[in-house]
Amino acid sequence: MPATDGPPRDLVRHVAGSTGLPIAVAARVVADVIAYFGETTDEYVRRRHAELRGRGHKNAEIWAELADELAARPVRAGALTERQLRRLVYG
Repeated sequence: MPATDGPPRDLVRHVAGSTGLPIAVAARVVADVIAYFGETTDEYVRRRHAELRGRGHKNAEIWAELADELAARPVRAGALTERQLRRLVYG
């Protein structure tokens, strides 16, 4: 796997070594995780808001949930107020 293609080789080797997965499978898993966390804050908030609304949650609880989720993401977004979260969804 060339250095510029795919996920970081050292991370793939670490995942393969720690899980016993073949290198190709570990590379796919790492690429999937990187893609998942590659969403921008705006994309993440819009996607999660739509998912939670679809499950019948009210906005008041959604804003609190989104703030907690964003704080727990490995690549953390800056702290967002409820107003900022609303603006990401509704413009």
